[in-house]
Amino acid sequence: MRIIEGRNPVTEALRSDAQIDTILISREAAQGSMSKIIELAKEKDVRIKNVDKATLDRLSENKRHQGVIAEAMEYEYKEVDDILDYATKKGEKPFVVILDEITDVHNLGAIIRSAECMGAHGVIIPKRRAAQINGVVAKSSAGAIEYLPVARVTNISRTLEELKEKGLWIYGADMEGKNVSDEKFDAPVGLVIGSEGSGIGKLIKEKCDCLVKIPMKGSINSLNASCAASVIIYEIMKQRGF
Repeated sequence: MRIIEGRNPVTEALRSDAQIDTILISREAAQGSMSKIIELAKEKDVRIKNVDKATLDRLSENKRHQGVIAEAMEYEYKEVDDILDYATKKGEKPFVVILDEITDVHNLGAIIRSAECMGAHGVIIPKRRAAQINGVVAKSSAGAIEYLPVARVTNISRTLEELKEKGLWIYGADMEGKNVSDEKFDAPVGLVIGSEGSGIGKLIKEKCDCLVKIPMKGSINSLNASCAASVIIYEIMKQRGF
């Protein structure tokens, strides 16, 4: 069973195709603010259960449930081909975000949120040594995981080779790269974002066709992984005209 917590994530889960079993609503929560959730749950014929706040606190993974938790089926990871098919159905050149050992669940959720909001077609994560989809990721993504395909692979390096064979040009976010605004992103694109501490691994970096960086002006010369991803995703989509 997967826990989805917070008003926006639960609302988006109800609006999507997520398989939800029960909505748990705190008796102490203002009923007026829950009216949209209750309405959507009734439309989907999802059971609503009133519980005390202590019950939600016990179930909550991040202790920020805002008085509502949805109990849903486990997240269904997609295949890489599902992401490419999604781009084809939209009549767009593929744009895939590949994460190399992002371990912070908040960063993972924020990157998925930015990717979905700005029009990327999917996110690829490794099965090991990286954050996985859970309730905290769902909350941090503001419900974006219910709309954007997320694929999980055993080997990122091999996946990059497969994407290149399918026509994608692979860019890696790295401080040694070219200014991202100087590049032209008119081909199918795969964007690699590295881990929070050490960035892209050496082997993965060698698989990239081009490295790009965000020019910095301040005293601090780096952004955290989710912020950097958002800026580069925006630049790519701006060039594509959204």
